[in-house]
Parts: sequence; C-alpha cells; structure tokens
Amino acid sequence: MSCLRLEEHSSSLVQLTSFDPISVVVTTYNRSEALVAVLGGLAAQDDKDFELIIADDGSLPQHVRAIERAVCDLGLAASHVWHPDVGFTAARVRNLGVTLARGRYIVFLDGDCVPETDFIRRHRELREDGCFVNGSRVLLSPSFTQAVVEGHEQIFGRKLSYWFARWREKSANKWTSLVRFPDLGMRKKPQFSWRGIRSCNFGVWRRDYEAVDGFDETFVGWGHEDADLVLRLHNSGVVRKNGFLATEVYHLWHKESSRNEQSANARRVLERVQTSQIKADRGLGQSHLDGGVEVKRWG
Repeated sequence: MSCLRLEEHSSSLVQLTSFDPISVVVTTYNRSEALVAVLGGLAAQDDKDFELIIADDGSLPQHVRAIERAVCDLGLAASHVWHPDVGFTAARVRNLGVTLARGRYIVFLDGDCVPETDFIRRHRELREDGCFVNGSRVLLSPSFTQAVVEGHEQIFGRKLSYWFARWREKSANKWTSLVRFPDLGMRKKPQFSWRGIRSCNFGVWRRDYEAVDGFDETFVGWGHEDADLVLRLHNSGVVRKNGFLATEVYHLWHKESSRNEQSANARRVLERVQTSQIKADRGLGQSHLDGGVEVKRWG
C-alpha cells in the first residue's frame, strides 16, 4: 500500500488553524510491535475526528520504518516527531508532540496502551472547561501481551464476556473495561492526589497545558513528571476529573524501566507541593523543532 510521506523541519511552534479535532499524542520508544497494536485500536475508533501525532523518544530506524508501514497499512494519517536518544525523556518528547498538535484538546496516550473503540468519543464526552481527565487502564499479563503483539489476539471491540474470561484466567487485572459510568460530579477531585495519575491516558485543554508550560523537561528518567504536571495544573485552578469506567486502555506488559531517578523526581514533586508553582522550569515554550529533531508526516 502506498503512503504519502512528507518531511518537514521547523524551529517554531505550529500555528493553530480552524481545524479542531482532538489531538492524540502517542509516545513510543523502540517498541514498534506494541505501537502497531495501539495504532490498530486508533484506526478502529467510532469517532474519527482526531489527529494523530507520534512522539518518538529516539527509536532506532527499523522501528521508525515499522511504524510508517503500520500507519500506511491501517489507512491512518500521522505526524511523527523524533529526537535523538539521550535516555528517558518522556517530558520533552510529549512537549514536542504538542508543538505539532492543531487541536484545542490534547489526549496523551502511551505507545503500549491499546485504546477501546470508543476511546476518542468518551474523552470528547468527558472533556469540560476547567478540568483535565485522568484516564484508566487494564493491565495485561506477559503471555497475553505476547499474543496481542504477535497478532493472535485483537483486544479492542470485544464483548464484556471476553474480558470476564480474560480476568478469570488472570490475563487481565480487571474485567470491567467495557462498563461505562455516567459523567457525574463524583468524577471530580478538587484536591491534589498522587493516587492513580496516568499520563499514559490523559486529556487536557491545550490552553490549560500552555498556561503551565506543559511537562517540565528538567524531569529526566522514569517517574513522576506526570505528577508534577498534575500538581501545577491544580495550582493553576484546573480540576482533576477521573476517567475510570469510560476511557479504559489495555496496557501491554513490559519489563520495569530503570527507576534510578524515581526518588529524586518524587522529592522534587514533594518540594513543589509546598509551593504554588505553576510554570515548568523548562517546558513547552522551550521545546523547538531543532537540535536534531526530525518531523515526518504520513498519510
């Protein structure tokens, strides 16, 4: 299948236009087989009014080629932003993804989190002025994950009975992924809490994201850059809204990443809890599409 490929390079933020879908920013790093499953879920969405930005934290060329093939085979259109591999820098690559986004509402999704077919629609229904949406996930077992990435199991668009069976056999940690709870006030949590913060499934208005200057790129290594973002959103007056039983994604198993920086990152967030800091130390405003950054558009 042929796929139009355009390469672009820019040193400035993309200007917003009248185009107003939900912008989905998907992070990835050297795990194209998992991302292919995620892209399959996005291609099957019942709400097609979204744009796809793949934020690549320095994947090897063979993984980038595999991503391009999958995008084209699935009939998707996508922007792909890549920067050199300098370690775990999810905060920076997410900000780079947002610089390409054209929508007023941003949904962050990790490249190992497969969305259900109503993922976009449910995020659209839950979005609300003055709120961000903290999504939920279902954890999959190693063996079940292997079956998914090898193409033996399609996990989106199934029935509740399917997930009850996967839960019974301990392939998934819960069976309620297709249960849908209404948008009631109990979803809102006005106080800051570390519990259940999930940047792997997270929706926020672009204006609110820009107001806090996005993810803080001084957080490097695994851990707590998402808690820091939520804290600063809270300090700016944006209320957390939980997306459980609405925006479920299926989290493919992976080996634990290095936690070397976790304690230091946690200490930084704890220190900031005592302050009213809103802006990132180095955030979205400093993320430019230069310095080795490569941008491609497919589809």
